[in-house]
Amino acid sequence: MMRKDIQFDSQGRLRHFLTTEGLSRQTLTEILDHAENFASVINKPVKKAPLLRGKTIANLFFEASTRTRTTFELAAKRLSADVININIQTSATKKGESLLDMLRNLEAMHCDMFIVRHMQSGAAHFIAEHVAPHISVINAGDGSHAHPTQAMLDMFTIRRHKPDFTALRVAIIGDIMHSRVARSQIHALNILGVPDVRVIGPHTLIPPQAEHLGVHVFHQMEQGLRDVDVVITLRLQRERMEGALLPSEDEYFNSYGLTPEKLALARNDAIVMHPGPINRGVEIESTVADGPQSVILEQVTNGLAVRMAVMSLILGRGNKSDSEASQ
Repeated sequence: MMRKDIQFDSQGRLRHFLTTEGLSRQTLTEILDHAENFASVINKPVKKAPLLRGKTIANLFFEASTRTRTTFELAAKRLSADVININIQTSATKKGESLLDMLRNLEAMHCDMFIVRHMQSGAAHFIAEHVAPHISVINAGDGSHAHPTQAMLDMFTIRRHKPDFTALRVAIIGDIMHSRVARSQIHALNILGVPDVRVIGPHTLIPPQAEHLGVHVFHQMEQGLRDVDVVITLRLQRERMEGALLPSEDEYFNSYGLTPEKLALARNDAIVMHPGPINRGVEIESTVADGPQSVILEQVTNGLAVRMAVMSLILGRGNKSDSEASQ
C-alpha cells in the first residue's frame, strides 16, 4: 500500500504530486482553478510568467514519451524555470550507477523538482521517499499505477465544457486493466463528485472487482454509452493483443471502437476525449476523433496550463494573483 500523506509537507501543503487517489476535492479544485488562471496567460502575446525564476526542474524519463516530456518542459519554461532533460538511455544508470546515486548527484546540482516517468509502478513514490527535503517529485506516469497530471488535464477539459461534475455520466472505454490514465481518471472523477462513472471493455481488459474502484462495469458499448455526457477512449497497447488478451485489432474496433453510430448513443452534446497518441481505426474512427464533439486537441493545450498549475502550487508560489502571474 503506497502512502498518500507523502504528497504533503508538515504544513499540509502539496509537496509531491504522485497520484490523485486519496486527495481531497479541495486540492483537485485548487489545481483546476490555478490552471484556469494559467490558461489565460498562455493566450497572451508574452506567454511567460516569472513564478519559478531561479528554480531548476529535471525531467527524468526512464520511459519514452515525447508529448508528455515536451509539455512538462514547455510548462516549466513558461514559468521561467531552468530545465534539465536527462537522457536515461545514455546516463550513468545504464553503466551500473544506482538510481539513488544518480538522484544524489542531481540533488548536488541544486535541482528543485524531478519530473519522473518510469515503467515500474511505484517508482515515483520510491524516488519521492528518498529525495532530499527541498526537492519535489511529480509523477509523469509509472507502470500501470498512476498518471495524475493527465487525469487533471482531463478534469480541466471536462470542467470547461461541463462545469457541474455532480450531474455527469462519464464512460471510459478500453484497457482499464493496464491503464494508469484510467485509474487516475477514476479516482479524480469520484473525488470531484461524478455520480456515474462507467468503464466499458472486454472481460480480459477490465480488472477483477472493478466496481470497488467506484465504477459501473459494462461489456457492451450499446448499454455503456447510453446517455453519457463524456466519452473517454483509451489507447490500446498492441502488446495486449500479442499477449492474447484480444483476438485482433479489427475485432476490437468492431466491438469497442468509437464510431459515429456508437457515439449517437450518448447525449447529443457529449464530448469525446482521448489521452493520445491515437490509434485511428482501432480505438476511434477518424470522423469522430476529428469531429465537432472531439476535444482531443484541447486536452493537449490544457495539459500545459494544468502542469504549470501543479508546478507552481508545489513550489509554493502558486498563490500569486493573476496580474502578478501574467507580468
